[in-house]
Order: sequence, then structure tokens, then C-alpha cells
Amino acid sequence: MTDWITTPITLELLRGALELEPTEQGVRPHRLPARARVQIPDAQLTMAEAQPAGVRLVFRTEATAVELDALPTKNFYVDGPPRPDGRYDLLIDGQLVSQASVSGGNQLRITMATGQAELVPGPAGTVRFDLPAGSKEVQIWLPYNEITELVALRTDTPIEPVTINRPLWLHHGSSISHGSNAASPSSTWAAIAAAQAGVELINLGFGGGALLDPFTARAMRDTAADVISLKLGINLVNADLMRLRAFGPAVHGFLDTIREGHPSTPLLVVSPIYCPIHEETPGPSMPYLDGDRLRFRATGEPAPGKLTLTVIREELERIVKQRAADDPNLYYLDGRELYREGDPALPDDLHPDAETHRLMGPRFAELGLAVLTREVGNAAGWG
Repeated sequence: MTDWITTPITLELLRGALELEPTEQGVRPHRLPARARVQIPDAQLTMAEAQPAGVRLVFRTEATAVELDALPTKNFYVDGPPRPDGRYDLLIDGQLVSQASVSGGNQLRITMATGQAELVPGPAGTVRFDLPAGSKEVQIWLPYNEITELVALRTDTPIEPVTINRPLWLHHGSSISHGSNAASPSSTWAAIAAAQAGVELINLGFGGGALLDPFTARAMRDTAADVISLKLGINLVNADLMRLRAFGPAVHGFLDTIREGHPSTPLLVVSPIYCPIHEETPGPSMPYLDGDRLRFRATGEPAPGKLTLTVIREELERIVKQRAADDPNLYYLDGRELYREGDPALPDDLHPDAETHRLMGPRFAELGLAVLTREVGNAAGWG
């Protein structure tokens, strides 16, 4: 019988979360602080920011077994195909060695046609991993696609926090950054890029929620970071949220706010990846079933001032070029360098799959993070 030691779950043991909310059963990691969450105007972003994309437990131990009790909230689309359970990735000294899922949990039953949702309560579950002998760094990456309450953490010997000794990369983007259809939480393109570049990821990618919200900009302003990136555009098109007249000033305002807290931090603005349905056609994007496969189509009609991906790329490049005259640490990257015409097709016409995440991650490490870390790396002694 294992003699378990229970360790309280605190921010000291978590990477990638900005805040922990106490719950009846444990704690819930959040990727936006409470002062931002009270200003969220829709259920989609409320759900997305509570899904712990990029959030992981990190500790050092000589334990040979670890158990994590968790209460997931899983999305179930009433009028769509079934979705697989989220995965927990176990990394030992930076290498993926095992994966598991938590059964049960709450079920959020969503009707895509109407947007209505019903929460059906369920029980917490347990994920267990056997660990190799000896001292090692343990990382447990939480599912990027399930709201997760952490109930209890148990090991058979004590654990201790690990000091962060790598540069902090703060990133904001859409569902593509959140994880979309990646195979697991440590294999999203952002996680792959962070591992390759040797940086510590704080992922503020929100499915459907990269909409230039001021509260997100303020959260980024107030979060410690050595390098920052913003991947902007696709959500503004597929939500048909604004026109060109509003888009430019909103981008300026978002950048102004971040610069209040990070006046000289290397900052990269990334335009949308290649997405055929929206290159020249405005939103909104609408889901539909193609047999048993969920896909998306663009339903907007072109008109002066309407946003397409082509329009957004041109405007972002113009804004960055204008601002860079007085901000030498501001950079631009065309998202088509990460995923371009001729790459494997997006399976639902909008989101990358696991293969595309594995393609984009190394490209961003080489094209994006290399630019961001080059100027500050030598001075900080990262090399």
C-alpha cells in the first residue's frame, strides 16, 4: 500500500496560470486575472480562459508515483461529432514519457446551432503516473480543451518547486494558439516552439477570444515577460466583429497598453496564417456538418471596410512599420510563414490539426522566437 503525501496546489507549483481560484473541491487555474474575468462579455471567452492551455504542474522529486485528482468540465456538442477526452502529458526532465485522461467530470452540453449550453454535473477523477527512480523534474501538462479543477496532488515522497531559469514568453492568440486540434497539451505549436527555443511559455491563446479586448491587454501589461508575441486577426474576421476603421485604432490601443508595462520588451506582432476560406471573403464563419465531420465556411459578402485576412495582414504590417520608427523592439511576422499555401490542408477549413501544429512549432521557434530572444539573450546570460 502506497504511503501518499498530499501537497497543496499553489501557484508556486504551476506554470502558465496567472491566478488560482478556490473552488468547493480544490482550485481552478485561470489564464486571466479576476479583474479581467468580470469584464468578459460572453460565455465563449469565459470558458476558453478557464481551459488551462499551456498550464502545467512542475516540481522536483524522487517519487516513483504521482496521482492527481481533478474535476474536468468537458464540452459535448449535441449537434456535432463526439470529442475525445483531454490528455494529461507527463514530462520527465523535459521529455514526454506518458499520457492519460481523467474519466467522468462535468459535461457542458452545447447546441452549436443556437449556442445554448447546459451543465451536467459529474464526479472528479484521478490520473496516475509511475515515475522513474531518482531525482528528476516532473511536469504534468493539463488538458488545453477542458476546464480543470485541481483537487489533490499526491506523491510517495516529498516534492519541491523548481525555480524558473529560462526567459518568459508571453503569447496571446486565437484557438490556433490555444491548441485547436493538437494531439496533446505539450504538442500545441506554442508548446513545441517554447521547448525548441528554451523559453517558458505563458499561453494566453483563447479559442474565439483574440478580439483586441482591453482587459486582455491590461493582463499582458501586468504580467512579467522577457519576450511577447501577439497573433491577431482570424477571430476578428470569423466573428465579423469590426471594420477597418475600428481595427487600426484598436490595434494601436492594444499595443499602447502593453507598452505601459513593457516599454522595451521585444514584442512580435504575427498576422494570420493562411486560411483559404477567409483570405478574400469576410466573416462570419459558420460551422456545418460534412457527413460526420465538422467544418467551417465563410458567409460574409465583400464590401468596403470589411475585414479579410488579406486586409488584416496589410494593416498589421503598416501599423508595425509605422510604430517601429519609434519602437525598435517591435517586430512583424507574416503568419503565412508559419502555415502557408501548399502545406497540408486544414481539416475543418479553419483550424490546424496535430500535423500542422508540429509543422508550425519549429517554424515559429526559428522565425519568431529567434528574433525576440536574439537582442536580449546575451545581455541576460541565457546562452
